[in-house]
Amino acid sequence: MNEVLLLTAAQMQAGLRRGEYSSQELTRACLEQIERLEDRLHAFITLAPEMALEQARRADELLTAWRRQGGELPPLLGIPLAVKDVLAVRGLPCTAGSRILEGFVPPYNATAVERVLQAGAVVLGKTNTDEFAMGSSTENSAFGVTHNPWNLERVPGGSSGGSAAAVAGRMAPFALGTDTGGSVRQPAAFCGLTGLKPTYGRISRYGLFAYASSLDTVGVLAHTAEDAALLYGVMQGEDVRDATSLRAPVEAVDLSAPPDFERLRLGVVKEYRQHDIQPEIAAALEKVVRQFQEMGATVQEVSLPSTRHAVPVYYLIAPAEASANLARYDGIRYGPRQPADTLPDLYRRTRGRLFGREVKRRIMLGTFALSAGYQEAYYGKAQRVRQMMQQDFARAFEQVDVLLAPVAPTTAFPIGAHRGDPLSMYLEDIFTLPANLTGVPAISFPAGFDQSGLPVGLQLLGGPRQEALLLQLVHAFQQVTAWHNRTPPLVLEE
Repeated sequence: MNEVLLLTAAQMQAGLRRGEYSSQELTRACLEQIERLEDRLHAFITLAPEMALEQARRADELLTAWRRQGGELPPLLGIPLAVKDVLAVRGLPCTAGSRILEGFVPPYNATAVERVLQAGAVVLGKTNTDEFAMGSSTENSAFGVTHNPWNLERVPGGSSGGSAAAVAGRMAPFALGTDTGGSVRQPAAFCGLTGLKPTYGRISRYGLFAYASSLDTVGVLAHTAEDAALLYGVMQGEDVRDATSLRAPVEAVDLSAPPDFERLRLGVVKEYRQHDIQPEIAAALEKVVRQFQEMGATVQEVSLPSTRHAVPVYYLIAPAEASANLARYDGIRYGPRQPADTLPDLYRRTRGRLFGREVKRRIMLGTFALSAGYQEAYYGKAQRVRQMMQQDFARAFEQVDVLLAPVAPTTAFPIGAHRGDPLSMYLEDIFTLPANLTGVPAISFPAGFDQSGLPVGLQLLGGPRQEALLLQLVHAFQQVTAWHNRTPPLVLEE
């Protein structure tokens, strides 16, 4: 393996500017790593080597001119990147992990993608995902299962499992993902990465193939908080094409100055401590608490009583929104069409054959929750409990600055472990769902390993628009720990 791939994105940025290697050399190294490991990991749905090398060539021209003339450079110039296949990239197929979108090539870029391209990034391809981002393991993709680089018999998490496997496998230094119920943070935890879910609306959803519109959030998977800040920094900001994007100024993330730990109030959620979690995760939580105390933080227990309802609330609201969002996929406006004699039969055959089982399950659940006579009893009640959760979080952030919590009850589980038992799979999201239901930012980070050598991840949650504080805290933590520097043995094999 080319040793340049062991560098962080920030280190690659510095090396490119010093002229130690070119963007084309870096891009070829990533493509060679993909070729070496893709058969075992299946991280990608679509690769774009020609487009990537052309983008790298243009980046090298800018770098050469900059060394002669000086001036400013785009912040991501020449750095390779992977994109989850629910975000539109002009000229590349976008499947959302579904057969119903097979053959669709967007004529436009998602805003998040457009901004990373304007910042000079090189797009390597589109990564695998649970169909329409519905899943916690990347087993629901119509294009096959993605495997965890730390153990090929384990899931990489989901739905951004392809992006996580690509970054952990050193196929790309960082990647775009989306987080609707934990789909950036959980794969990051399972694969030993840093995963940032920003405040809802902080990054535009334009060009994101919707699952649940009030929950979907574009996020970042990277090795370090420094890399996550680099990528997040270019994507944030208002977008006139997305009515839900926040009308707030772009906020620079300065990691050079450490946070004031003497004034930091860290909260540990009482209800999460009472939950049945894997012993190594519980131990890692206590170690991180002690680490932050040694750095000067004050730690106290806080209560979020309504979060015990997070799973049922989420699985009423998200499927209800999905049933509306996915109604457009009918074989007429998008995707292949199944032969039929009547319009209703066309809908039944197209959706019945081209949607996967989990997507159909959630559409049916959501349609029922919105149906006449049941909407107020289910969907309406779920929205009221969601408001209670938002109030609980608001009260918590009056007492503390950030919350520390597990990401998942276990480390990466075996492929097929929850097959045939969707409820047990849904419960894997119990600690990540509250951040989506309340819209607050959260960041997962490596905090240890279990006895079988699988990464353990924890998360910090902050108040609205507190991404900078979360990134600063994890960056400071990563300056005194080395969990984020570990690389799967598979990657290092000759």
